[in-house]
Amino acid sequence: MSEVIYKIESDIARITLNKPEKRNALNEKIIEQLKASLIKAETDGAKAVVLSGAGKDFCSGADLSSLQKISESDVIENLADAENLMELFLLMRRLKLPIIAAVRGRALAGGCGLATACDIVLAARSARFGYPEVKIGFVPAMVTTILRRNLSEKKAFELITQGFEFSAEEAKQIGLVNEVFDDEKFDEEVTRYVSIYKNISQSAVSLTKKLLYQIDGLSFEASMQIGAEVNTIARFTEDCRKGIQKFLSK
Repeated sequence: MSEVIYKIESDIARITLNKPEKRNALNEKIIEQLKASLIKAETDGAKAVVLSGAGKDFCSGADLSSLQKISESDVIENLADAENLMELFLLMRRLKLPIIAAVRGRALAGGCGLATACDIVLAARSARFGYPEVKIGFVPAMVTTILRRNLSEKKAFELITQGFEFSAEEAKQIGLVNEVFDDEKFDEEVTRYVSIYKNISQSAVSLTKKLLYQIDGLSFEASMQIGAEVNTIARFTEDCRKGIQKFLSK
C-alpha cells in the first residue's frame, strides 16, 4: 500500500498522506513521495493541489523510526536528513500551482510545518495545530522561516517556544488558516473552495505565486521593479491576450 496517494480529479491533483495507523507521520520515504507527487501534479497540468491526510489526522510530525535515526546519526547524516525536508519546502514554494492543505484532526510538529508550507490552509472546525518540538529539545528551524513570514514576530516566538496546541479558529485569527469549515461538510467545502482555481488563468496564478514569494525581504523599489517586469510578462501570455479580447468584445 502506497504511503502517499496521488490522483487527479477534474484538473485538481489530490495528494493524500496514507499512514492513518501512524497518524500520517513523516519519514524520509514519504517526503520523497511527496516531492515526486508535487512534480507530477505540475507535469500533469493540474490547476491546483490539495494535500490531506487519510484517517482522523492530517499529520503528527516525524515518525518514531525517524526520531530514532536522528538520535543515532552523526552531524553529516542529520544535515542530509534536514536538507531533504528543506528541499520539500523549497519545492512547495517554487511549484507553479497553488497548494492547499486540507486539515482534519491534528497537524502537529512537522505536520503543522507541512501545512504552514502550503499556500493556503483550510481546516475542519475540530482541527488542532501546534509546534511542540521545543518540548523535546528540538527546533522547528526551517518552518520558522515560513512562520515568520506568516505571523508577527512576537506571535511566532510564542508558538515555537511554548509548543502549545491551538484550535482551527485560533489559527484563523492569527493568520495561519484561511478558512474553517464544519466537520460534517468539510470535504464538500474544500472541493467548492478549490474549484475556484479551475476557472482562473493558470499562468496568472503561477506568475502571482512566484512574485509574492520572490519579493520577500526586498526593498520597496526592488519589489516594484520586479512587479513591473512580471506585469509585462503577463501581458504576453495567451490567457491575458484572450482575456483582453473577451473584455473588449463585450
